[in-house]
Amino acid sequence: MEKSQSDHSSNIFLTGTILMANIDYSGLMDYAVKALIGGVIWMGFKIAGDYFSEKMKKK
Repeated sequence: MEKSQSDHSSNIFLTGTILMANIDYSGLMDYAVKALIGGVIWMGFKIAGDYFSEKMKKK
């Protein structure tokens, strides 16, 4: 039984290694930077919307 468990974990490790070798790291970094910039812009609009919403409620 231990033999098949070892083979199973070896297959998972081999599959993971192959998948990680095929990743385009420069494209992944570009995506991460774009996602970060988009998140900052979204957060800015969200904070501005909350601020103006509270300001209008007080009037």
